[in-house]
Amino acid sequence: MAEPFDDYIDAVAKALALPIEDAWKPSVRANLAVTLKLAGMVDEFSLPDETEPASIYAA
Repeated sequence: MAEPFDDYIDAVAKALALPIEDAWKPSVRANLAVTLKLAGMVDEFSLPDETEPASIYAA
């Protein structure tokens, strides 16, 4: 049985001409799951409409 992200990983790898070996798929799948979870958290964080981006970014 295929994992939920396998079709997506295959399609993106093909679009980017990026070879992904089958042995790498569990790690790619895990990374994608974490990335999507974090993106969901950012998306759920509501900001007031008057919020503006910072003009200067510093680390």
